[in-house]
Amino acid sequence: MSKTVELTIDGKKVSIAEGSNIVDAAEKAGVHIPNLCYLKGMKGIGACRMCLVEIEGGRGPVTACTTKVKEGINVITNTEKVLEMRRFVLDLILSMHPLDCMTCTKAGVCSLQQYAYDHEVKESSFTRKKFGYPVDEANPFIKRDPEYCILCGKCVRACKEQGTNVLDFMGRGVGSKVITANDKPLQESECTFCGSCVDACPVNALLEADRWRKGREWEYGKTESTCLSCGNGCSIVVSTKDGSVAKINSAGDYSTVEKYICAIGRFGFDALISDLRINAPMKKAGNKLEVTTWEDALSIAAEHLKKSGKNTSIISTANILNEDASALAKFASSVAKTKRIDTTVSLYSTEEAMINSGSAELDSADVIITAGLATSQHKRVLPALDAAIKKLAARGAKHFDINADEAKALARITKSLVSKGAKSTKELDAELAKVQATEDSDIIADAIKGAANAVIFASPSLFDAANNLSLVSKAAVVAVPYESNARGVILSGLTAGEASFSEMANGKNELLYIIGEPPMKKADAKFLIVQTPYLSDAAKHADIILPAASYLESAGTIVNYLGKVKKVIKAVSPSGEAMQHKDIFAALAKAMKS
Repeated sequence: MSKTVELTIDGKKVSIAEGSNIVDAAEKAGVHIPNLCYLKGMKGIGACRMCLVEIEGGRGPVTACTTKVKEGINVITNTEKVLEMRRFVLDLILSMHPLDCMTCTKAGVCSLQQYAYDHEVKESSFTRKKFGYPVDEANPFIKRDPEYCILCGKCVRACKEQGTNVLDFMGRGVGSKVITANDKPLQESECTFCGSCVDACPVNALLEADRWRKGREWEYGKTESTCLSCGNGCSIVVSTKDGSVAKINSAGDYSTVEKYICAIGRFGFDALISDLRINAPMKKAGNKLEVTTWEDALSIAAEHLKKSGKNTSIISTANILNEDASALAKFASSVAKTKRIDTTVSLYSTEEAMINSGSAELDSADVIITAGLATSQHKRVLPALDAAIKKLAARGAKHFDINADEAKALARITKSLVSKGAKSTKELDAELAKVQATEDSDIIADAIKGAANAVIFASPSLFDAANNLSLVSKAAVVAVPYESNARGVILSGLTAGEASFSEMANGKNELLYIIGEPPMKKADAKFLIVQTPYLSDAAKHADIILPAASYLESAGTIVNYLGKVKKVIKAVSPSGEAMQHKDIFAALAKAMKS
């Protein structure tokens, strides 16, 4: 355990880990120290000077975000001298900032507005300055307005730490400006439009492009949930107004490296109202699909399911919730009475890898190995994991990426650890007998050996090879799937039966029941039922379409790639007549028994 120190802040005693700064200590004591440039979890830079405090016996005010706690010190955050300095800082900032709070979209969550209110600074006593910088709003995602920028640097630091490195400062002093390379618009830069800069910005300089007059912050309902767009299962905050999603932000603060969502997770909610959304049951009439009632659709589907019986084939994606997966497994075995069932997990993983995959605390990882994953924010391959690893590396962790001859490389590292005294089984010794360690494997083995919390993230196909490392070290080995709830659906009992995904997707089926949007354009089946929120390629050929709720319209849980159970909370009501998957299975089971 790390050593703790005890100090006093505004008369309140607090204990906190040695090495923490005064801002974090004050927060723990329930005291807020104003700050505009500090990002919790990152090293303080003391740029804005708003966090000035006095320490009893000290020579003068110090910046709380850069000053480490010491045993027994007495910190005063609200002396008249400190308050006067903060007023002066606010006075300067407001001389260069638009004073249109009544119509500003960020009103209510703007830190500058709040601090000006708290310190009774209504307007600037300095000559007003206006730089006339153009607004960057040509892209459909993020609006950048430099006139509002207070040069706190939060956006620059967030972008750099996650490795995208799109934003930086140009110039010095009051004429400074946050720019992209060569000051190009965002869409002409290397921007991934993840929006981390939007979450970090304390004012109206960075904003979602479509936010104008779509509600003020205090009008929104807030729902903490989980994104199901990819295998990362990121934590999100969904803001809603009048029954619709207004925006989505990443949850938490920058003290956790998992604070991130990609462009799809942040801006993809407009799919809820897309032209491809299925709002009511549909059935095939001739060569066309037409809207019908739930009673009619369930009756037709139930009739054909009863006829096909054990010849029924069922395919599901792995981004459904645990509760939906459990309901489907019971429906298949007890109601449809078929063993021809599989999920998209089989396309990239064995069930054993998902069941036996380890758990990890990502924030405390000091050595990270990625094997066969090729994570990328720009290519949107597990982008949140890529961002988290880059943040950990920026905070001092060691990262090794293995993407060539991965299984052999993992075996060489295992061999190195064994040669350095790690205990192994006879079976493993036999497996490593012909393996030759290399200089690179020795370096990685030494890092693992000296690590307090080593984590190995492997593609599911390499899980067995990577898992050997856990046999000779304390490293946690995590198989990373490409769907949000791959671990959960398997643990919920939705395991493969007598027919594989590929067999059912590419072969002939008496009746095929598809849940979600698996990667298949058309299925060969005498009768096809598709249960999905959207008119997928497979749905276009369906005999019956059952409209399913999206994850933003559903409630339940998932098991993410780190082995943590995460809640998915319904943010809005299902569109039209759509229902959550588990409710459809229940209704279909009732229809089959009637």
